Amino acid sequence: MKAKDTSLLTFMRNATQSIIPIYQRTYSWQLEQCAQLWADILHAGASAEGHIHFIGSIVYIERDQSQVSNQSPLMVIDGQQRLTTVAILLEALARHMGDGEPVEGFSAKKIRGYYLLNDLESEDRRFKLLLTQTDRDSLIALLSQAPEPREASVRVRQNFEFFTQQLAALNGDVAQVCRGLNKLMIVDVALTRGQDNPQLIFESLNSTGKELSQADLIRNFVLMGLEPGLQKRLYEQYWRPMELDFTQQAYTEHFDAFMRHYLTVRTGDIPRQGEVYAAFKDWSRQPEAGDTEALLKDVRAFAHYYCVIALGAHADKELMRALHDLRELKVDVSYPFLLELYNDHSEGKLTLAELIAAVRLVENYVFRRAVCSIPANSMNKTFSRFTASVDKERYLESIQAQFLLLPSYRRFPSDAEFEREIQRRDLYHFRSKSYWLRRLENHGRKEPFQIESLTIEHVLPQNEDLSDTWRTELGPEWERIQRDYLHTLGNLTLTGYNPELSDRPFLEKRNMEGGFKDSPIRMNQELGRLEHWNEAAIQARAANLAAKAVTVWTAPSLTPEVLESHRPKKKEGAQYTLADHPNLASPHLRDLFEALRKEVMALDPCVMMDVLKLYVAFKAETNFVT
Repeated sequence: MKAKDTSLLTFMRNATQSIIPIYQRTYSWQLEQCAQLWADILHAGASAEGHIHFIGSIVYIERDQSQVSNQSPLMVIDGQQRLTTVAILLEALARHMGDGEPVEGFSAKKIRGYYLLNDLESEDRRFKLLLTQTDRDSLIALLSQAPEPREASVRVRQNFEFFTQQLAALNGDVAQVCRGLNKLMIVDVALTRGQDNPQLIFESLNSTGKELSQADLIRNFVLMGLEPGLQKRLYEQYWRPMELDFTQQAYTEHFDAFMRHYLTVRTGDIPRQGEVYAAFKDWSRQPEAGDTEALLKDVRAFAHYYCVIALGAHADKELMRALHDLRELKVDVSYPFLLELYNDHSEGKLTLAELIAAVRLVENYVFRRAVCSIPANSMNKTFSRFTASVDKERYLESIQAQFLLLPSYRRFPSDAEFEREIQRRDLYHFRSKSYWLRRLENHGRKEPFQIESLTIEHVLPQNEDLSDTWRTELGPEWERIQRDYLHTLGNLTLTGYNPELSDRPFLEKRNMEGGFKDSPIRMNQELGRLEHWNEAAIQARAANLAAKAVTVWTAPSLTPEVLESHRPKKKEGAQYTLADHPNLASPHLRDLFEALRKEVMALDPCVMMDVLKLYVAFKAETNFVT
């Protein structure tokens, strides 16, 4: 390794060509990083005597000598973000200057001839900096002053526009920018091929700029050490299609999360945030992961599944609706389970109809638990290990059974529990209120009603200072009724006439143009037939909607015999929990058990001791654990 400090412009001028290898991440600096660089340049160029400004290192390996120029192109393994951004800024500066030379050493011709182009070369050799894939074509078009390619780099375009605007704001005085550019310093690090380990050096670098994502590190780890021909083939066959599936923006936002879910599927353990790269390296060394190509092939397949699940990339409308509904609940912890389901579907183990039914079961499980206020902190482990107990010979039936057999703190809420709690819950402040209203309204419709333009209407108004008409309608306990029922299921509906309905009395809301009688919304049909809106009416409507909710967010339904056939067999002498016992596993008995437990805890201490003695004797005799 050879390292020395030098100015960035000197480096760019002396390097015949810098090439970003295909395993490097795409150009990813955003406006935040560009604005910081711009501020640093202006600060450094504020005076002729100012200090230099260090912006990091450029680390590279010299390739084999070029037959054309007899000089080695540089294979850059760190520093492409700074190189690319300064190249974009220089192109903007060249266009801003035109034909003159307002600052000594800086003109459009000199900027391009010194730092951006090899004018005597042709094709790719003409450009001093070559990026990867989409970025390459975009930067070439920019430096050639040609139209953008069809698949243009968003970052190249946006950052060029940013620097163009900043230069225009200087009103022609670019001397400060030129002085600042001259003061940008780097550490020039040249690695010796065959001696230095570029991957270890790459991992240890801690330069300024945009931090590498876990996915960036993984891609470099997989591809960096390969023979160039194999490296290119594997990148184009597996990694590049993944980037295209995600699209530029989604790749940046989702790929790290995808990798975490992928490793959860493959290892059964959930990697910690920020430790995905380390977990991937560990997995890649396992015999089950296979060689590099087998590993990349597997990652590419699961990336496609993830794009279907998280980004909606699938042609089947029914599957897309089910996944869209699940995404609205923001339950990413279910993705490892869904990825495995989709993989098994792609291998023919699960039909499309069964896959959709399984997705709906996950949705129903998550929503019912949220309505019943069951803590969600156990769901990541529930879904990461769910399929370990699934019998894939009876796939969907086994999934249903596993949901029913979950212990109490992970339980699938029963119809009775869900129907009860959805009537009581404050649903107006539920984080996905548009979701549950849409699902209730559109259940069973072949032509779903578009509710995006509608708002939530409180039939009984939110205004604490209710009119005399409303107070009379509700009776002497109007304050309690408003407090207890305002944001609950029975009092909420959808409307496109929220400002017109406002705080009007119920009969006016019912009869006015656009009111409940005039509404095409199913949820308003019952309201259009009522004469009064009081506590009894709210309770009745809540009960009706809750009964419908049970049919929208259905629970698994299996006969006791079928459920028992899926119950894990206990070894002789093993202990049993309440959820394991076939006659005590129903949600109704769980509720009864909880109620009795609370009553026992409230007993006189002397009586409590007698109860405990009976319990200990029962436990010893039956080997039963609660």
